[in-house]
Amino acid sequence: MELTSRRHTVADLAGAMELCYTNGWTDGFPVVPPTEERVVGMLAAAGLEPRYQVAFIENRQIAISAEKVAINAVMAGCRAEYMPVVVAAVEALADPDYGYHGPATSTGGSAVFMVVNGPVARAIGLNSGDNLFGPGWRANSTIGRAVRLVMRNVIGTLPGELDRSSLGHAGKYTFCIAENETDSPWPPFHVTRGFRAGQSAVTIFAALAPHQFSNGLSSTPEGVLTTACAHMRISAGSGRQPQYALVVAGEHQAIMKRAGWSREDVQRYVFENARVAVAELKRSLMMSGEIRPQDEKTLLPIVASPEDLLVIAAGGLAGVQSAFIPGWGGKEGSRSVTKEIRR
Repeated sequence: MELTSRRHTVADLAGAMELCYTNGWTDGFPVVPPTEERVVGMLAAAGLEPRYQVAFIENRQIAISAEKVAINAVMAGCRAEYMPVVVAAVEALADPDYGYHGPATSTGGSAVFMVVNGPVARAIGLNSGDNLFGPGWRANSTIGRAVRLVMRNVIGTLPGELDRSSLGHAGKYTFCIAENETDSPWPPFHVTRGFRAGQSAVTIFAALAPHQFSNGLSSTPEGVLTTACAHMRISAGSGRQPQYALVVAGEHQAIMKRAGWSREDVQRYVFENARVAVAELKRSLMMSGEIRPQDEKTLLPIVASPEDLLVIAAGGLAGVQSAFIPGWGGKEGSRSVTKEIRR
């Protein structure tokens, strides 16, 4: 297996890490030096030749080779068996529905939120439970980080240059979870995207930071989702985002299961009830124009259709917290993309 990337000679491990800092190849944290042996092992785990083109970013006219993905996966600290997940996520970045240029360069500051489903999530130990968006799991931390390093080092999405985010958020380091398929009241999320339960898949979503909400007072789906809708209306921006993810954690999952609510029931309820009045948007200066009498009764849905609410079961089994994650870009913004993970 012949690698074509440029070689660098250093005296020791510390020198290798400092070289990566000097050349701007890190996200601020130390990286694992991508030796030939490590890169070849990463490629072998995915069954890919170095020159294989994983993705082509149209607006940047950049081809992303398997070798470059492997190098950045090594740098991120991935184990070799994570490589197929990273490859599938990078493939998704190039999908026209995701529309790489907008979310990657906008001042709005989205990150690549990743949801992994299927046997591979369990095999590699991806966290779907406690401390869902927090640190502590190698697979979650390094897979998401590898995708961000590919964006930085291969595509050139550098903060302050191509990446013009005003604020950003911590998900730009890594924003990767698995769905809790074992305890979920619903079929696995990727099944809703046309895959079989026995397949593995990754969904990427140009996402703002997660918004946590709590409801320990209700024992019904309507009660829990009333709280969710109240919070989502506040974040509705100019009246509509392309999509929202709703991450339903353990105790709220149990409430849905006891009531027999399907994922579609949740989508319909939120779509009908998380609506914001045009008058409120104008009063909040999120929409221009004078307030007219009819604006008080003109309600805008936060997404175009119920299907644009991505309902995912994940998070700790204890606690009355769940979260929603706004998408990026207004009505015409980026859309989520799901790709099969091939091993």
